Amino acid sequence: MLASGTAAGQAIVIASSPILTRLYSPEDFGLLAVFGGLLGIIGVIASLRYQLAIPLPEADREGGSVLALSLLVLLGFTGLISLALFFFGSELVYVLDVPALAPFLWALPVGLFLLGVYQIGQYWAIRKREFGAIAKTSFNQSLSMVIVQVSGFAFGPIMLIFGRLVGQSVAVISLIRWALWADRDQFRDKSRTEIVEVAGRYRNFPLISTWTGLASSAGSNIPPLLIATLLGAGSAGLFALAFRVLSQPMAVIGQAVSDAFYQRAVIAKREDSLAEAVHDVFATLTMLSMPLALMGFIVAPDIFIVVFGSDWEVAGEIARWMTPWLFFQFVVSPCTGIFPVIDRHDIAFRFQISLLVASILGVVIGGGMIGDLLWTVIIISVLSSFVYLWRVVATYHVLRSKALLPLSVLCRSIPVSIVTNVPLVFLYVAGYSSNILMFSVVLTLSLVVWGLFCLKPVLREVKRG
Repeated sequence: MLASGTAAGQAIVIASSPILTRLYSPEDFGLLAVFGGLLGIIGVIASLRYQLAIPLPEADREGGSVLALSLLVLLGFTGLISLALFFFGSELVYVLDVPALAPFLWALPVGLFLLGVYQIGQYWAIRKREFGAIAKTSFNQSLSMVIVQVSGFAFGPIMLIFGRLVGQSVAVISLIRWALWADRDQFRDKSRTEIVEVAGRYRNFPLISTWTGLASSAGSNIPPLLIATLLGAGSAGLFALAFRVLSQPMAVIGQAVSDAFYQRAVIAKREDSLAEAVHDVFATLTMLSMPLALMGFIVAPDIFIVVFGSDWEVAGEIARWMTPWLFFQFVVSPCTGIFPVIDRHDIAFRFQISLLVASILGVVIGGGMIGDLLWTVIIISVLSSFVYLWRVVATYHVLRSKALLPLSVLCRSIPVSIVTNVPLVFLYVAGYSSNILMFSVVLTLSLVVWGLFCLKPVLREVKRG
């Protein structure tokens, strides 16, 4: 249910991209990437990660206390960020070398608050298994964002940012209406004693998980910030478009799986079946996505030229080399997001620090030393892939499963991936890839073959529920 709603929303975003790339320049997308990077880094800790604890208590009354605590923390954090930007905003713009961002700094606290409220409401919806509400809000958010960005292009890059804020506002209002309003009595009239009690009981979330989330978000959002600083806003825009088009469908559907699996993992831990649940999700995601990842690696440059225009050809090459990195992120992140459930925030923190280091090294070596955007992406992709592989192996070890079992799953998926993409490989070898009609037919054939291979695991997971 989550995947269907989020996939529909992302279909709108992806469908609008060819229009947006003809209305806005790479520099405009670079500005949006810097804004989104800053918001992503600070947004992940807006509630000091207390929202992750909302699904954990057995009683709704206690869960409501955690929600109220999360909102109070969010208000305080938003106020601090607003003061920091008021006094040091000009220095931030100077360090990032993006003077065009200066007039739009006011949007950061607004976006931070909206994002924080949405995250808090989302985890209450997860607690109540209101997955349909989350799916609806994801769709509404994407639709409203795209409408504003397309219709307001005459006002310049501000509309890319403003569209994002409008989308977040619509998502918050929708989530309150569909998932929170009926349970409002669980959040109101909380005593200081209740708030202090849950703050102490779940103190590991702000003390440890906050740093884990910050490292994770920094690893994802620092690259466009550093690329803008070292290689210019245009390079950051190319990177951002490739990442947006390639990663958003995978990331959003992966987040949908993560949200559903988080609730399932809480139950599986009580039933002592967490290891089996993790393996089921990892094996299914790997079988589904490896053929598509190989397909993306083959066709990405040609797809970008046709869809977005020749000005974005470099973004297609960037997308090609992002594929291994995003594949491992997609299959590993949902099934290894169990560390809050088993109270092992320390392990999650080490993994996220490793991803952060991989991203920084990639940009420093590729952008600072080599001075080339494509090499920057290749280095980040290789280093991040190894970190994700290490992460899933270590997760199996912590759960007392065979540590090499995920490697076996990956190996078993390789033949399926190769067979699925044989038509595409033949097309390129024969030299007919420039024929749009033949390219479309062969790409469709590859997708059909992939669907036939993946039908069985999909039906098994749907039946499992």
